[in-house]
This record gives sequence, structure tokens and C-alpha cells, in this order.
Amino acid sequence: MVKIAPYGTWTSPIAAADAAAAGGGLHWVDLHNGRPWWAEGRPAEGGRVALVRDGQDLLPPPWNARNRVHEYGGRPWVVLDTPEGTRVAFTNWDDQRVYVFDPDDPRPVPLSPEPARHHGYRYADLTAGPDHAEVWCVRETVTGDARTDVRRDLVALPLDGSPVRVLAASHHFMTGPRLSPDGRHYAWIGWDHPRMPWDGTELCVAEVGSDGHRVLAGGESEAVCQVEWEGDSLLALTDPDGWWNLFRIGLDGSSKNLAPCAEELGGPMWRLGNRWFATISPGRYAVLRSGALAVLDERSGTVTDVDVDLPAWHAHLAVHDGVLVSGAAGPLAESAVVSLDLSTGVLTEHTSSESTLPVDYLPVPEERVFSGPDGDVPAYVYPPRNPDFAGPDDEKPPYVVHVHGGPTGRSAPVLDAELAYLTSRGIGVVAVNYGGSTGYGRAFRERLREQWGVVDVQDCAAVAQALADTGDADGERLAIRGGSAGGWTSAASLTSVKTYRCGMVAFPILDLAGWTGEGGETHDFESRYVEGLVGPWPAAADRYAERSPSNRVDRLAGPVLLLQGLEDEICPPEQADRFASALDGTGIPHAYLTFEGEQHGFRKAETIVAALEAELSFYGQVFGFTPEGIPLLELRR
Repeated sequence: MVKIAPYGTWTSPIAAADAAAAGGGLHWVDLHNGRPWWAEGRPAEGGRVALVRDGQDLLPPPWNARNRVHEYGGRPWVVLDTPEGTRVAFTNWDDQRVYVFDPDDPRPVPLSPEPARHHGYRYADLTAGPDHAEVWCVRETVTGDARTDVRRDLVALPLDGSPVRVLAASHHFMTGPRLSPDGRHYAWIGWDHPRMPWDGTELCVAEVGSDGHRVLAGGESEAVCQVEWEGDSLLALTDPDGWWNLFRIGLDGSSKNLAPCAEELGGPMWRLGNRWFATISPGRYAVLRSGALAVLDERSGTVTDVDVDLPAWHAHLAVHDGVLVSGAAGPLAESAVVSLDLSTGVLTEHTSSESTLPVDYLPVPEERVFSGPDGDVPAYVYPPRNPDFAGPDDEKPPYVVHVHGGPTGRSAPVLDAELAYLTSRGIGVVAVNYGGSTGYGRAFRERLREQWGVVDVQDCAAVAQALADTGDADGERLAIRGGSAGGWTSAASLTSVKTYRCGMVAFPILDLAGWTGEGGETHDFESRYVEGLVGPWPAAADRYAERSPSNRVDRLAGPVLLLQGLEDEICPPEQADRFASALDGTGIPHAYLTFEGEQHGFRKAETIVAALEAELSFYGQVFGFTPEGIPLLELRR
């Protein structure tokens, strides 16, 4: 029998521990000799990343296949076919060195040298060099302050122990080199400050052994995001017309769009080594159309969706003999490693997509488009769902606006156990793809140029208000939540509009000048990012100060919960520390929880549990309900 109970008080079989168990994620799926390989996050093992071949763990703890290049990391492993047999090279988190091992006898030995005194080395986007006798990759060298004293090179690490060779250093930022099939040329993507890789990059090519290089595509307002060889030509995802489309680019600089379309077939290079397309056969390519799997046919110039049960695919596409492998997920299905026979349509799951969470308690996202001040605002609405409960007729559910990170990112309609934790207790969630999000073309993405803290705030508020106006949500019980750039938008919203009663702010940016100005507190990769989002520094210093939540604590619309990892190099704890200190004594209810051993984003099971339970208790205290079985979060004033 369905019980009538206030929203937020519903009991649910989805515990915070269940959300933590689902929080590891799959990474860097690939194929070798027809067998799928992937990396897999393990929250229960301190958040380490395991390396898996066809379901078999290859490296026991404490080995951790992860790296810190750009702090977000990049592709951490590559399989090599050597005269001695198959070997695997990978980056290890603890010391950031590259190691090599035999997958059938995993005893890793170091390949990269020990860091020199006062130098730290990090490696990412590992690929095979000539004859698989070398590992080619990006090397990041930290010579002093990790936030400022950084340089990058493309390097070769010989398997025979010979000294490391520098291949190129064309730009401040580069992707790993891709060797041509004939071994004569290699290609890479590079860019420099103040551009981010979705603003403008250059496609470079050089002859092996040469000191020079040529630029074949890209520029200040064209962003190449992936390049692969096809014979003696290059295939590149780039956006000269405002949409990431697939181009064939000759070594003479000739260029052809293989299927012109107002569709995003690529994405932002937050991490090095993503693959949004893969070759099926000459003229046919597996691509991702804003995350959905499709086939591009050059002869017809068309991009056709592939009808599969799992609609959202990871940018890890690899194809071998007509079989595609990647990670995929759905609204009610967890991310799984899958292979798809493109000739028969048979989908094989190598890890299960069946959620351990009870399906009747999972929210089903409704894709909707709302009106914002600058145009349409896409969003996914997750109404409360619990088969055991219904809310009183005279009560509307509280709603939380979920803000994705980036801000050059997006929300997708896939199963998110953290959101299900809330919706199964009677709290609705809406995930907003505000202006600046990816998947809708460059013009939509650039709505946020110099408007961060304005467009994102207005779009989220417009969606929240629309849900209240239609009666879907209780307009007096609206909250906002987000991490990283989503934490910025949450804090900026709470200090500039009166739409929300409260908010959860995780590992946020709170002081723009402190984050990016002289002596800035963030890392090298994003140290100039805000110049495009807010304005040039220091010319726009007044704008930095006016928009920063740290300078507007007195305008807070309501209580705030702050969550912060203490080893975060991207959004360091100093900013959250100062914000929390400014809140003390104001009378505004607040809590500040910090977590040892966590970087940017939480990976440990115990952290995820503590953060989710604290968030639910926080909403209960603000919105006037008591969630059953949840520790009471102590609020300061």
C-alpha cells in the first residue's frame, strides 16, 4: 500500500553506501587483439584506478593507473606488441612514473626515470612508438610551484632503457603524438594560454627525426579535439563552422568535411586521450552525436543514429574487425563496458549495466527545454520516485537544481546514484545545461564568454522558477547544488538571486582574483581560463571582485553546506576555508566538511557516504523535514 508522507521523509532502499559503490566509473576503454581493456575506479579501495583485461584485474593494490597531467589526468596505459610478447605500459599515481609489465606475469618495472632533484615528472596520453619499441606520450615537468612552474614536451620512452628523447615542444599544452602507419610522420594537437582546448588549438605534423613541424588546421577560434591517421592523411574532429565535425586533412593542408552537419561529434578536451570517433572501414566511422552512438557515412554524407539499448556512450571508441567497444550507460542502466557487432547489431556486455539499485526507485529523466534570458535552456527533470510513497495532495516537492562542472561540460540523461538517493526520498532534481554547456555548438558554448556568474546563474534560476510556476516544485523549497565550476554557480546563485532557500557547494571556486590573478591559487591548465569566462586580468579586476561569492557573503539567500577535499590542486581548500570563516558569526546556518586524501572530486567510499548523508540532513533542516536514519549534520551560525 502506498503511504502518504511529506516529501523528504520517504524511506528508501537506496543508501549512501549504494551511491558510493556506484561512484567509481569506467575509464579508457580500448581493444587489443579483439579483447576489451579498461580502467575502473574502486571507491572501496581508497579510490584507486584498477587496470582490467576482459574482466580480469591485472594489477593488485596499491598499483593505481592514474596520472596528474593537467591535474585531470589523461590516458594512463597502452598495450605494446614487443618481440618478447605483449607488454603494458601505465602511469602509477603514487610516484607518477611510467611502468611496464607482462600482463600474464604482472611485476611492473619502472620505465621512466626517477624525478631529478627539484623536478617532478608526470606522463599521459600514452601511445606506441615505432615498432612498439618505445612509449610516446606527453611529459609534464614541474620545476617549482606546481601551479606556475610547469612545462610540457612530447617524449619517447625506449623500452630498452635508453635515455628519454624529446620529440617536440611546439606549445605549452599538447596531446600525445600519433605515429603515421608508414612510420614517417607523427601528428599532435597543441595550444597556448590564454586559450582553453575548446577555444582554439592547432593540428601539427612533423617528420620523424625532424626538429620542425607544420600546422595543418585549427587556430585561435577553431578547436581540433581528436586526430587519427588514415593512410597518409589525417582524420580530425574540428569546428571551423561552429560544430565539431569530422574532416579529412591532407599533408598538403587540403581539408574536406566528411558529413557537414549542425551536430557536435566531438567534445571538450578536459582529459588527454578521449576518442569521439573510430574508423569502421574506409568511409565509415563510428561517431558520438552529443554522446549518442551514430555512424557517419562519407559517401552519403550522413550521420545516422545506432539503435541500442544504452543511449549514452563514453568517448572511448575503438573498433576492430567491425566490432566496436566502449563504455555505455542509460537512464536506468549503469555504465558498462560493451562491444557492438556493427554488422549484426548484437550488443555484448563485458561488465553488467544492470544496476544494483532497485529499478522502481530510480528517477526517469524528462528532457525539457526552458526559456532563459538568452534563449533556450535544455535540462533533464528528475521527479521524485518511490513506489512506496506519495506526497500529500496539498504539498509540492522540494527541488534541487543540479549544476554540472566545467563549466564547459554537460549533464546527460544517465543513471546517477547520487540523484536517485535524493529523488527516492521525495526530493526532485533538475540538471540544467545552461549557456556555456557543450553538445549544442560553439555559439551556445560561447554564451558564457565573459558572462560566467551571470548567464549560468540566470539560466539555472529560470529553470527553477519555471518548475515552481508550473506547480512541479515548491517555490519556497528550492535548492542548488554543484561541484567545481558547479560549486561556483551554486555559490554565485546564492549570493546574487533570491530563487533558492539553500545550497550545497562542493570543491568550489569562490574568489576569482585569488583563483586566477597574480599568484593565483589554481593549477597551470586553468590558470587563464577565467579570462575568457569573466574578462582579461587585470583589466576586468572590478568584474572579478563584483562577481566573486567570497565578496558577497552578506548577500547569501540562505544556508550553505561546503564540502572540500584537502588535496585539491584545482580548487584548493584555501578558498573554501576563507568562505567558511567569513560565515562564522553571521547567523547564517552553515556547515563546512573537509576530507583528507581527496583531490578534485570525491573518490573514496567513506567520503561519498559522509557527503551525501550530510547533504540530505542539511536539506531536511532547511526545508523542515527529518530524514529517517540519517546522522544529524551540525550547523554553525
